[in-house]
Amino acid sequence: MRRRRSELFKDRQEAGRRLAERIAQEGYADPVVLGLPRGGVPVAAEVADRIGAPLDVMLVRKLGVPGAEEVAAGAVVDGASPQIVRNDDVIAEYGVTEEDMQTAARRELAVIERRRQAWLEGHPFPAIEGRTVIVVDDGIATGATVRAALVALRRHRVARLVVAVPIAAEEAVDLLKELADDVVVLEIPHPFGAIGYFYGDFEQVDDAEVTEILRAHR
Repeated sequence: MRRRRSELFKDRQEAGRRLAERIAQEGYADPVVLGLPRGGVPVAAEVADRIGAPLDVMLVRKLGVPGAEEVAAGAVVDGASPQIVRNDDVIAEYGVTEEDMQTAARRELAVIERRRQAWLEGHPFPAIEGRTVIVVDDGIATGATVRAALVALRRHRVARLVVAVPIAAEEAVDLLKELADDVVVLEIPHPFGAIGYFYGDFEQVDDAEVTEILRAHR
């Protein structure tokens, strides 16, 4: 089948395989691969398989603007002390209050807790101190959730922090370079638009698929 001009990847699996080849060329030492739920997990699985690394999931959720939930005012990462990362430009533009942020954080942490029980099935987060951590998603538009993940991971004194995605907006890449040691991106299209626009198949990844992938890699 002939691809649309905008279609850069057939599906997440193909994108993951192409990304995996790029990552393999880097030769990262002692890697751990963390997928961002839910769409980043099948991409991360391809990377982990190619480089022979353990796979797990980073539990992080976007904090949407009240009334415009698709717009990221920030993100929250699970942990003993949940990490909230704010998107100051969006907060100022939409007049998001601190109460709004805390309300959204409580709601999304409840979602994270349900997902932890369903996906991790009692398994602890992998030991990452002193290792190369590769954070994988299926694409990055604003980068709010990825930035939150990076800030949280720095607490663990990792040896090297890498972001790897098939596709990203240029502005997001520039921001991530301030937080990650390496940012690996296959495509940075102009104009960007929505991530799904560049995939032939961008069906939502459901909880059961994430559970199955993580079980298979344990």
